[in-house]
Amino acid sequence: MDFSIASILMLDGFTNGAVYALLGLATVLVFTVTRVIFIPQGEFVAYGALTLAMLQAGKVPGTVWLLMILATVASVMECWSRWHHDHNLVSGLKAALRMGVPPMLIALLTWWSATQNFSMLIQALLSVAVVATFGPLVYRIAYQSLESATPLVLLIVSVGVHFAMTGFGLLVFGAEGFRNPSFLNESWSFGPLTISGQVFIIFLIALIMILVLWLFFERTLFGKALRATAVNRTGARLMGISTHAAGQFTFLLAAGIGAVSGLLIGPTTTVFYDSGFLIGLKGFVAAVVAGLSSYPGALIGALFVGVVESFGSFWASAFKEVIVFTMILPVLLWRSIRSGHSDEEH
Repeated sequence: MDFSIASILMLDGFTNGAVYALLGLATVLVFTVTRVIFIPQGEFVAYGALTLAMLQAGKVPGTVWLLMILATVASVMECWSRWHHDHNLVSGLKAALRMGVPPMLIALLTWWSATQNFSMLIQALLSVAVVATFGPLVYRIAYQSLESATPLVLLIVSVGVHFAMTGFGLLVFGAEGFRNPSFLNESWSFGPLTISGQVFIIFLIALIMILVLWLFFERTLFGKALRATAVNRTGARLMGISTHAAGQFTFLLAAGIGAVSGLLIGPTTTVFYDSGFLIGLKGFVAAVVAGLSSYPGALIGALFVGVVESFGSFWASAFKEVIVFTMILPVLLWRSIRSGHSDEEH
């Protein structure tokens, strides 16, 4: 290995690490607000890339029909829950409409636009809108009624949601993989490095999203409300902050981040219906490095994961996944020793 090869590997590692950083931030966000270790985060990545691929081919994405089904189920659940609580059918119907109408409108708009041959930017925005809308629906159907459960129960539910979303992905997209065109076809050379337009887009979008998330949580009232929910759910509820709304909005952000990540990696690799699982797990490794609590830690951990994966693929390509996931073990051991207690002591 010489300097030029090391430079190329570093660039590749930081490129992948930028995507893992977004997924790691989404994982930390979901866990801190809802205490859910959200394993299916990677499925949103695959859904985003494959939805755009279907729109590029002039076909109606299968996620449109799945979105309509989930919106119907969530609306019925919301109507029943509100009617059971208030004993008022009108209140239940209003709650059902608030839950179901926006996803239905997005699904119908995407269905209509599939054959209109819009620009790639419009198709990308529609793909993000479709996949992001899955977040609140998934939370309403799978997690909202269990928000007081233990993290272990929520983890088991996450495993079930992962398998369900993977199965739905196979059903609506098929087993064939797709690769999207690049958003920017330019390239620039700097010595031994050649930076493609897609790499530039990945770094730019990742940086913008991280900055927007930081401003949202630090400068906006709703962002501070989410932070309050993360610190003390009971206290936030007593202050009038809806934990249901916080959970749904958090999942909306997580699904949107996953969809954008899928659009970013779509031009760099062939995406299959189950490709998101490994990608999401690498974001999870970054979140574990951060202790599932630190956003800067998740960013640093993601860049480190990307670099380790890149150099691992050069030295031992057959074991690069093993090398990445083995990184969790020393981190968990260090945190276990540092905590200095066990659950039995409480």
